[in-house]
Amino acid sequence: MKTFDITYRYSSDDGSIRPTPPDSKAALLRLEQGNKSFATLLDHDEEAGGVQQIIPVDLRDLGVLADSAVPKQRPFAAVLGCSDARVPVELIFNEGPNDLFVVRVAGNGLGIEVLGSLKYAVENLGGSLKLIVVLGHSGCGALTTAVDVFLNPREYLPLATKRSLRSILDGALVVVQASERKLVAAFGPAVVHRPGYRKALIETSVVTNAALAAYSIQEELRTNAYTGIEAVYGVYLLESRAIWAPRSGDADGMGLAAAPQDLEAFVDLGDAIVQSRRIESLVSAKE
Repeated sequence: MKTFDITYRYSSDDGSIRPTPPDSKAALLRLEQGNKSFATLLDHDEEAGGVQQIIPVDLRDLGVLADSAVPKQRPFAAVLGCSDARVPVELIFNEGPNDLFVVRVAGNGLGIEVLGSLKYAVENLGGSLKLIVVLGHSGCGALTTAVDVFLNPREYLPLATKRSLRSILDGALVVVQASERKLVAAFGPAVVHRPGYRKALIETSVVTNAALAAYSIQEELRTNAYTGIEAVYGVYLLESRAIWAPRSGDADGMGLAAAPQDLEAFVDLGDAIVQSRRIESLVSAKE
């Protein structure tokens, strides 16, 4: 049986601590390399003692050293993720404590409190913060519920008196409607009768939802004249542990992608999503 260890390791040698990425490009590269390392962890040939993943840790970030002061926040990226327990953000990106500023909410929706938390990070951690990531995940429960309500509106009735749940669901329904139009335009009206249609609609909605949140965050940064911080998005695939983000000209679309810049870019993104190998395979599924 294959075994593996994920180890947080402290060394008294400051040279072993990873430096903070100097810009958004370097931050994006570090996150993508970290996810690739995590996603392929079980693909390595097992050596004596098992496979080991080492994440260097500066104990000053934990306030452990006897002579250390209260640690200061110094994350290089903020991540808006889903509250789903199967999506451990730091592990997904192979990062340790104080590397990421993480906000988690059902469906990774961009509500007032979430946006306020991200704005806090931007305004108060600008010395280290270089990137904002919106991370959806496959099979998201919030988007799945929205799709099921869209396909069968009677399922909305039990939620009518639950304002907190409705606030999440109502925003997601807008994304589902847009995703449905793209799928019908790409595959024809008969697509709604295919066995794989529901799952294809869920996954299309998941990535569209993440892209929309990233776009909204990017617009907020522009409006407030924040520079040097970029917004990107992606979908964590539970089955492979990799990150997926379709884009024009790339049928696989692995890794994080930049937020769409305008309406035209959103149109192109919608086409890229439904033309991606992942969505086409779901639509074509027999069961």
